[in-house]
Amino acid sequence: MPAHLPDRRDLIADTAIATVAAAGLRGLTHRAVDTAAGLPAGSTSYYFRTRSALISACYLRLATLTVADVDRWEARHGIPDPDSAAEALAALLHHWLTAGRDRQLARFELSLEATRRPELRAVLETAGRAARARAATLLASLGAPDPEQAADLLVAWTDGLLYDRIAGAPAASRPAPDPAELTLVVRRMLTALLAP
Repeated sequence: MPAHLPDRRDLIADTAIATVAAAGLRGLTHRAVDTAAGLPAGSTSYYFRTRSALISACYLRLATLTVADVDRWEARHGIPDPDSAAEALAALLHHWLTAGRDRQLARFELSLEATRRPELRAVLETAGRAARARAATLLASLGAPDPEQAADLLVAWTDGLLYDRIAGAPAASRPAPDPAELTLVVRRMLTALLAP
């Protein structure tokens, strides 16, 4: 039986995300994605006719991959208590700061593009709602008094931490925090979000 091959659209989106992480948005062209993905010329433009369509595909794919990361985390840890949630979220953040760093870098670059292009803004907002909905579900299970508001704060805090360590001023001089340090910081954040 042949190995599972990725969906062509997913392959193109994944390759586009990797291209943005490596070369920035200036390097994101249909031809560059075809070449990097090992696809025949014109494949990317067949599925995503315009650059905006390709960028939109990146937003949606990033949201799917983020939710898949959270699904794997939940499968491993079940419905957590605040302490195990802090440890698990710290492990997820550590993954995003190390092995998943390029995906986060591309996400930030693509998000900035949406601030200048209204046609992309709606797609970015749709993609971002999935992460906030998952965070609200988790926080509700932990007893947050206002899970939606807490989710907005948790996602904003998480994005701030990721941005600071991947692209901010200390990114070049400070290594990714270790899981123990992240667990301590996440525990403090969760304690604040769960307070009545």
